[in-house]
Amino acid sequence: MTNKMLKFVDLARAMPEKRSVDTRRADFGEIYEEYDPIAAKAQASRCSQCGVPFCQVHCPLHNNIPDWLMLTAEGRLREAYEMSQATNNFPEICGRICPQDRLCEGNCVIEQAGHGTVTIGSVEKYITDTAWEEGWVEPVKPPQERPQSIGIIGAGPAGMAAAEELRRKGYQAHVYDRYDRVGGLMIYGIPNFKLEKEVVEKRSDLLTRGGVQFHLNSDVGGALGFAELRERHDAVLIATGVYKARDIKVPGVGLDNVFAAMDFLTASNRKGLGDAVPAFDDGTLNAAGKAVVVIGGGDTAMDCVRTAVRQGAKSVRCLYRRDRKNMPGSQREVANAEEEGVEFVWLSAPEAFLGDGKVEAVRAQRVHLGMPDATGRQMPQILENSSFTMEADMVIKALGFDPEDLPQLFDTPGLDVTRWGTVKTDFATMMTNLDGVFAAGDIVRGASLVVWAVRDGRDAAEQIHRHLQAKADSAAVAAE
Repeated sequence: MTNKMLKFVDLARAMPEKRSVDTRRADFGEIYEEYDPIAAKAQASRCSQCGVPFCQVHCPLHNNIPDWLMLTAEGRLREAYEMSQATNNFPEICGRICPQDRLCEGNCVIEQAGHGTVTIGSVEKYITDTAWEEGWVEPVKPPQERPQSIGIIGAGPAGMAAAEELRRKGYQAHVYDRYDRVGGLMIYGIPNFKLEKEVVEKRSDLLTRGGVQFHLNSDVGGALGFAELRERHDAVLIATGVYKARDIKVPGVGLDNVFAAMDFLTASNRKGLGDAVPAFDDGTLNAAGKAVVVIGGGDTAMDCVRTAVRQGAKSVRCLYRRDRKNMPGSQREVANAEEEGVEFVWLSAPEAFLGDGKVEAVRAQRVHLGMPDATGRQMPQILENSSFTMEADMVIKALGFDPEDLPQLFDTPGLDVTRWGTVKTDFATMMTNLDGVFAAGDIVRGASLVVWAVRDGRDAAEQIHRHLQAKADSAAVAAE
């Protein structure tokens, strides 16, 4: 372990129970170092302007990365920002949280040649932060106002992106969300050390100034009926995301101090936002001084282990049934977690949670990766007589998310869903089987990345526009 790694481990063990968010950031640093103009130009100038821009091809938004890197290298930051935001509604957010190591940067020609990737995410963050500081970021100003209104269910990245694009075309965009802040998982699920909440808040404020109307604490399917929402608006977009936590069936799963990942992360994020969080204050959802075991291998698991370190956990272990090579999460995130002192227990699966009333240990079994299944991934197989036990004062289940039962939640049994519970849409139009009802983001594709939600929101806005235009044209023809 390097001296830098030892420093991070020592800081984690020495951290007192209550620290300000800013102090935590100073102690641990971030994924991205602060860039100055010289560093940004130096990185941007490394772009080879290759004939086949694989970085752009592998970006879900197909951002014109080589061109805004060239503009950055030439010091033309405003033009670089304008080109970046032309295809991305939230470049300051994607620059921070996109897994560039498996998207644009991972497919950089220079990286493939073994010379180290151009740090695209860091440059994107730098030019966008500069744009905010210089006042270049402005709300949308539609050339004309249209009378039609669209109701959007969900104020996460898909809903926010769709709302901005619809306002750009002049539609009246109304966004409904059950929570008290705009941003969805970007506010309550992603930790502050990866995505500062003020970054999301600035973007939501910008949308409000652009004419997007947010209706928070609006529980569609509860106090506000889905049928009523359809009556209010000319079209409806379902962009609820997926929040239902996957569970694990092992003995002891019902013990105290065994939590779902979102419960743990939401408590931490709310605390950082200044909310009253009794379950954090009384120590229930606070990892300080505890032996923490996180089960899972995705980005949510990495958010949990790194949050536990920052809260001052006594030890943090990540239990994953596959090996490092087969982790679904970002390898960069794994490296960051290791640097901060997290211990990864590879090829291991929980067998039982042990304790008297509350969890005291996790009994796990060793795993062997067998033959690939239909998806091509090797199937984990339990090795007999391989059980071992590890201390655990807190267990966090980060096993992924499934969609809620929307037909039942919305009291709309006619809404078609797939066998996985996601909303079924027409691939070309993004419309559900209900006329004028569209869906986008994780509620259609399953739990995925913020950048894909942004892409889906943009595409949905375009399809809604085409649908409303077609209806208007038909009405005009009928009136003649």
